[in-house]
Amino acid sequence: MSPGLPARMTHDYKRHGTASLFAALEVASGKVHGRCFKHHTHVEFIAFLESLAKRYSKLELHFICDNYGNHKHPAAVKQWLTAHPRFHLHFTPTSASWLNLVERWFALITSQAIRCASFNSVRRLGQAIARFLADWNDHTQPFRWTKPAHQIKRSIRNAALIYET
Repeated sequence: MSPGLPARMTHDYKRHGTASLFAALEVASGKVHGRCFKHHTHVEFIAFLESLAKRYSKLELHFICDNYGNHKHPAAVKQWLTAHPRFHLHFTPTSASWLNLVERWFALITSQAIRCASFNSVRRLGQAIARFLADWNDHTQPFRWTKPAHQIKRSIRNAALIYET
């Protein structure tokens, strides 16, 4: 790589698999509870919810989720939520995951621990994710909005004007 040139993969790049990370952000503290799985289905999502049920055994929990299908599985997830009434899922509008603060955290782990790293196995990838999570939670602070509300409202108004024309 040279300064000013975009990063590229070499011709012999080999992908050793993927890991699926489910994560929940505690908005007040900034701590993240995450778990890696081999797959990204409703089965793993329920296992993740079970781990949260044990970790936060007495709290009523609210989750802001994207519209990925495994969060809305017609039978299994809805049945699990019915059996666990202290869990509440809220969904961001389609194509609006930027509203979800955990998406900002996913961008951080990608840029700081995954993107330019090299892993020769999924296990090593999972270990890097676990190290990042542990370090994050040891030194965490809550995310803060840095843009004043009037600037955010102006951006929304301007975007609405673009779509109207």
